[in-house]
Amino acid sequence: MATGKFITFEGPEGSGKSTHIRMLAEYLRGRGVDVVLTREPGGTPTGEAIRGILQHDHAGEAPVGRAEVLLFLASRAQHVERLIRPALEAGRWVLCDRFSDSTLAYQGFGRGFDLAALRDADAFATGGLAPDLTVLLDVPPETSRERLRARLSQTLGAPDRIEREDDAFHERLRAGFLELAAGEPARFVVVDTERAREAVARDIRRAVAKRLLGA
Repeated sequence: MATGKFITFEGPEGSGKSTHIRMLAEYLRGRGVDVVLTREPGGTPTGEAIRGILQHDHAGEAPVGRAEVLLFLASRAQHVERLIRPALEAGRWVLCDRFSDSTLAYQGFGRGFDLAALRDADAFATGGLAPDLTVLLDVPPETSRERLRARLSQTLGAPDRIEREDDAFHERLRAGFLELAAGEPARFVVVDTERAREAVARDIRRAVAKRLLGA
């Protein structure tokens, strides 16, 4: 059986990842592709427990910066070993909401940790697994903030730890994502999400069809 394809979705808060990863999954399933949808942190019972600590302080305290890095990587190691790699080996396509690039963007460019050290630690966590394609949904920080406020007003929820970071953090984050994409153009496709949802979805479908389906 052929190995499946691994597609990751990256981007700042409010960039539309959850929406567009679902839309791509529907498109691929319509073409007969066996798709697995997953997310980080999370994807496994261990990962979901870590997600609660990282996003909502379920341990009763906020993790310090280095602990935050290690918790993300622990979730990823479990995720790769238990879900992602087995699915790929079974010929399934895995669509993941965030992966290694988020660690580099958030903890590297955002928090200021050394990128080389983060890459080494991440390679240990993933066993060297890298996406076949990464879709970077780009949105300016001001639009991100507006979308986040709108979402929270609808759900009556509270912003998580990352969403509470200041504007300067989110500006570094966006710049970091764009720098990562510029460094690996063969893996990344950057999509402007300040447009109609269907226009964004169309660009994503075209990129996937061209790069991974040979269409």
